[in-house]
Parts: sequence; structure tokens; C-alpha cells
Amino acid sequence: MIKRVALTLSVVFIILTLTGAIYVLTNGGKANAGYACIPMVFTLISLSVYRKYKQSEKS
Repeated sequence: MIKRVALTLSVVFIILTLTGAIYVLTNGGKANAGYACIPMVFTLISLSVYRKYKQSEKS
């Protein structure tokens, strides 16, 4: 259950990261880079949770 939620959240945050990066680039860099960086941090967190639970199932 937690593994599936973590994977879903990581996909959502990847999409948010890409849209934030596109937003920053279309504004010529005048927009805050946090629009892309903050979702990226949450993506890394959720992917690490997913890997942790995936690895614990194998053991």
C-alpha cells in the first residue's frame, strides 16, 4: 500500500517539476526557480521511500 502511494506521489511530483521548469524557462528565468526545485525534492523523497519498501519486500 505504501509502496503504491509513494510511486504515485513521485509521478505527480515529476510532472510538477517538469511544469515548473517549463514555467521558469518560458518566463526567461525571471520566475523563481523554486517552482521546479521544491517538487524535485519531494520527488526524491518519495522515490527513496518507494525504493525502501520495494527492497524490504524482497528480503
